[in-house]
Amino acid sequence: MSLDNLIEQTEAKHLLRAALAEGPTHAYLFHGPAGVGKRLAALAFAGDLLGDPDRVARGSHPDLYVLEPLGDQIRIDEVRALRRDLHMRPFEADRRVYLLFGAHLLNAEAADALLKDLEEPPPYAVVVLVADELGPLPETIRSRCQLVPFRRLSERAVREEVDRRAPGLAPEQATAVARVAGGRLDRAHRLLDADAARRRRELLEVARAVYLDPAFDPSAAAQTLLELASERAEAARAAAEETLAGRDLPEREAEQHVRRAERGAEREEILLALEELAAWYRDLVVVAAGAERAAIHYDRLAELAEDASVERMRGAELAAAAVRETWRSFEEFNVSPPLALEALFVRLQRELRTPAAASA
Repeated sequence: MSLDNLIEQTEAKHLLRAALAEGPTHAYLFHGPAGVGKRLAALAFAGDLLGDPDRVARGSHPDLYVLEPLGDQIRIDEVRALRRDLHMRPFEADRRVYLLFGAHLLNAEAADALLKDLEEPPPYAVVVLVADELGPLPETIRSRCQLVPFRRLSERAVREEVDRRAPGLAPEQATAVARVAGGRLDRAHRLLDADAARRRRELLEVARAVYLDPAFDPSAAAQTLLELASERAEAARAAAEETLAGRDLPEREAEQHVRRAERGAEREEILLALEELAAWYRDLVVVAAGAERAAIHYDRLAELAEDASVERMRGAELAAAAVRETWRSFEEFNVSPPLALEALFVRLQRELRTPAAASA
């Protein structure tokens, strides 16, 4: 594992190689979308800092400390444990490296506790925070770290990974996966899973039913999305239980970890579903304008060509905007999923039931 394995991310690689050449500072903040290589970069950086990439990759180096969030928050007890370890001197290497994944999930108490050691860290410690977004992190933490930005990957890079993992996939399907993934390898990998592909088909059936089904029921559509998110949550629960099986945790604490993992996965699945809904309505506009090659859902061009029309363009534009607005509400506020999704589908039905569509 090395920085050479990192796909694209020219700026991040330049900053990290300079740090290795000139000597690291005490704290770094890797930030950017999920699934673009931040974890690989953090582990590669730690491997180079400790001089043993293989043991770092296996998680067995005694001078490596990894904090992984389980669920939707990192709480103060987990940061307290890290802080206790932070004041232990290196066992083998010249320094100790602390990787804190999901740093954007630090709650207020945990962030305050971590700040104390970012202000006056031990001279042998290098702390690497890895965050999917900067917004939730206090400015006091951001200002004490060297920022290392990561960008969404190009469609070409994601397509190459899709082709590598699924060489038998039809070209139009591979293109669609690369585009729906939105520059994220984690999402591309998930879309290649059979269950995820089925959930995507069901989601797109709902997207079309909004304007094609005279008996469309906004409440039922919202329930479908919630059920699809619940499936993902169940899978996350099973994975969390497997991860915790080898750890000696009190039963109550273990169940809290599992529930947080479940909630986090459900929320992420809802956000991804909203992104794809917005992309579908955007594609209606694209295809109606004659730009089929730019469609995100490249594997569904037949349906898009059937559904797209000049009369539906304005409604599709408004529908895409409505979905993006709902996405922002989920991202920024603690909204109720059933109520927010039902309200969204009521609005989509209103925007997309054009006179031409209604008389068809």
